[in-house]
Parts: sequence; structure tokens; C-alpha cells
Amino acid sequence: MNQKVSVVVPIYKVERYLSKCVDSILNQTYRNLEVILVNDGSPDDCGNIAENYALLDNRVKVIHKENGGLSDARNYGMKYVTGEYTLFVDSDDWLDRSMIEELVKTSSKFQAEVVQSAFYYAYNDHLLFDSRVYKQNASPVVLDNKSLMYELVKNNIVKNFAWGKLYKTKIIKDIPFKKGVLFEDVFWAHQVMQGVKTFVCVNKPFYFYLQRADSIVGTYTPRNLDILEGLKERHRFIEKYYENLTAESYKALLKNNLIHYILLLRNRKKDRNGLYRKEIFEYIKGNYSELKKATVDDKLLKKQLIMFNIHPYLYTIFLVFQKVLRKIRFLPQPIGLERRDL
Repeated sequence: MNQKVSVVVPIYKVERYLSKCVDSILNQTYRNLEVILVNDGSPDDCGNIAENYALLDNRVKVIHKENGGLSDARNYGMKYVTGEYTLFVDSDDWLDRSMIEELVKTSSKFQAEVVQSAFYYAYNDHLLFDSRVYKQNASPVVLDNKSLMYELVKNNIVKNFAWGKLYKTKIIKDIPFKKGVLFEDVFWAHQVMQGVKTFVCVNKPFYFYLQRADSIVGTYTPRNLDILEGLKERHRFIEKYYENLTAESYKALLKNNLIHYILLLRNRKKDRNGLYRKEIFEYIKGNYSELKKATVDDKLLKKQLIMFNIHPYLYTIFLVFQKVLRKIRFLPQPIGLERRDL
């Protein structure tokens, strides 16, 4: 078990976080690594920080390129990958020291093309762990292709994120990330997973996913709607290759459209004429019968769909009323995440 692992790290405006990220990779218990740092035209000191790591450790390769976005940086880094395995790490995140060793062991044991680690949502003073989905002391979850695609569409056990997964390089080398979009992983993951026979999810969290202060609500722009385009593209793929998952795909589309309608309401200044909200309303209205069939086994989601179809503001009022009832403890609070203070 000494196959080379290539770690691709796209870098842009992360000088505050970069050293913690790279140190966590270089200090892995698994030593046979090549660390490909892709400086995506970062205007801060990231390029110099990366070059200093290359001087200190011959496993580090630094590539400088003009700014092209996360997808372009990952694609560019893949050109230099020589390892049997590839791992993507976002440059503001970090890894547990044993992560790569454990994922390689797991891949070898189960002959898995992809191994996913559970993860922490990392804040300045605490971590959050989704114990509703992952059980830290449980055995790994092994999925065949059909189960994998179902879990990917649900985005529950299997996440759409490209990071936090150890891939056999041959599975991903000819599948580039779509350029110029946010949520590029949503456009990419289903194409990769189609070629996976065995997928394993490790329940122990080895990956620390930093939650920065610039939240999705605070920085919301119409570009965030790229996720809806990604889900629609994936839906066409599902209809073609995994027809039995069409209803589940419709549910994912509905949930995300409803979420983004509310986010657009909260950020009305960025949707002054309501054009983006109108697009969402027309999509739901135009696919109402299919969406209603898809939600037959989800009473709450079906109720939300019906209310939204009558009028989006009726759905909005329902959400506000539900929030008030939870605040006064008339309704139970939703089950949350497990907190660990630092």
C-alpha cells in the first residue's frame, strides 16, 4: 500500500488560511504524496507562500496561471497529476493527519474507485458534525453503483462536493469541471459516479470544511442560481441513465428552487424586477404535475409545493408561521448538528 496520491489544491485569495491547509497535507502519516498547488492568479501573497513550500519539500509542485476560477484551476492541476489516486482539497480547509492513509487503506480493502470521508463544519471556536447522517464509530458504508447514484441525488450520505474524496485517478482524468459556474461539483459529480462500481463512505470525519463569515445569504448573487442549472443538467442525465431515480431528482430540484426563491426574497435588491423569482415560479408551475407525483411520499414537501403553486407568498407565510411556532416551542426544533467546542 504505497501508491502515490496526488493532492490538487486550487489557490485564490487565501493567504490567511493557506499555511494551515498545506501543513495538514504535508504532515500526513501517508508520505507518498505529490502536492499540486495551483495559484489561480491570486493577487495576494499566496504565490510566494506556495513557492516557499516547494523550496522546503520536494513533494510540492507550484503552478502559476491567470485567474480562471475554481474549475479551471482544478482542471489545470489535473494535467500535472501522476498519482494512482487524486484528492481535491480546498485551500481554506484542512485534513486530519491520518486522512489519506485511512482512505487509501479503505480503497485497497474494498477495491473502491472512490472513498469519501465524513467531515466537520469548522468555525473559529467550534466544529459541527452531522451525526444524523454519519455515525463516527460505525463501519464504512459500501455502495454499489445503483445505491451510490440514489444517495448522490439525495445528497445525504454521498455529497456532491468534489473535495473530501479519494478518487482513483483513472476515473476522473477525462472528466473536466465545467468552467465559469458556481457549484461546479454539481455539474461534475454524477458524470464521475456513473463509472464507479464500488463507493465507500468512511464515517469518521477526517476533513475540516471551513465556514467563513461571508455566508451564502450575506454574499448572495444571481450566480448562486448556477446550482439550479447544474441540477437541471443532472436531471436530464438521470432521466437518460437512471430513470428509476427521476422522482428523487425532481424532489432535489424542488427543494433547491424553493430555497433559492426565499434567498432571492431576502436579497431583493439583487433581483429588482423579480426576474429570477419569476423563472423559479415558472419552472415549478411548468413542472407541477411531475413534481406533485414525485412528492407523493413526502407530505411536508408536497404541502409546500401546493402552497407555492397557489401563490409563492402563501408558502413564504407558512415558513414564517412555522418559525414562530418553533420559537415558542409549540413545534419541536429540527434535529441539529452535534457541536464540539475547540
